[in-house]
Amino acid sequence: MFNFQFIRRMNLFILVSVIAVGGSLYLMGSRGLNFGIDFKGGIKLHYRFSEPVSETALRTLLEPLELGDFSVQQVGEISENRMMIKFEVSEKEGLSSKITEAFRKGLNVASLEIEQEETVGPKAGSELRKKGILAIIVSWLLMLIYVGYRFDFIFAPGAILALVHDVLITLGAFALTGREVSLTVIAALLTIIGYSINDTIVIYDRVRENLPIMEKKPLRELINITLNETLSRTIITTLTVLFVVVLMYLFGEGEFQNFGFAMTVGCISGTYSTIFVACPFYIYLKEYGPRLTQKFKHR
Repeated sequence: MFNFQFIRRMNLFILVSVIAVGGSLYLMGSRGLNFGIDFKGGIKLHYRFSEPVSETALRTLLEPLELGDFSVQQVGEISENRMMIKFEVSEKEGLSSKITEAFRKGLNVASLEIEQEETVGPKAGSELRKKGILAIIVSWLLMLIYVGYRFDFIFAPGAILALVHDVLITLGAFALTGREVSLTVIAALLTIIGYSINDTIVIYDRVRENLPIMEKKPLRELINITLNETLSRTIITTLTVLFVVVLMYLFGEGEFQNFGFAMTVGCISGTYSTIFVACPFYIYLKEYGPRLTQKFKHR
């Protein structure tokens, strides 16, 4: 069995988490999140060309069309000659035909085709963003109720704090890299919440088993023993998930790659928060909760 002194250094690890979450909030506030057309509304076109074309050449052809803000990005392998173009405009009839015609006339390519076309209205995008945020908040509340009912309400705040930590760290990574936040990323965040709480519940369950067995041991020592007892299971579970999501990130593209990126960051953060956020917070509540309650009663 492992014998790491997790709890002895828990204040240091909590400080690391506070700095990481603070950094994430700063990045989200200063750089913002790159919301996709799922949330902002707009049009996204995927083109495939028979010969190589540059992003600069496409921008030069699009600017005279006066279509507002747009972005051009190469997707997939360079040899595939595929480009994604996004416009922050509402539905516009004949837009794709107009662009395709401009490309046919301005580019020296034998053929080109639209592989995919997506359109989302601004109102629908705003609604989707609200529903995505609501889904995450409701999932936190449901976890709070479940953990409180299944174990003890002293366990619940630490578990929820760890989930909030994981979501903020993942969103901070998206703000740092400028990756697009879409509905797929919201799905990844909800998956991270489910993964992280699963890991936390395994440890909490072992803590509950050990409480009557080791009732003479100090709480901090009991929690440290429990973390070491479950560490091999935590490592094995995390690695098996990481192997898959890292491959999704490395070999995927577009939404698939974003999902792999979010899951990779979320799995690492989830494992960290289970050990260094949820359990220390449980200790704080057990040790300082009764004192604070007595203090308020005597006021």
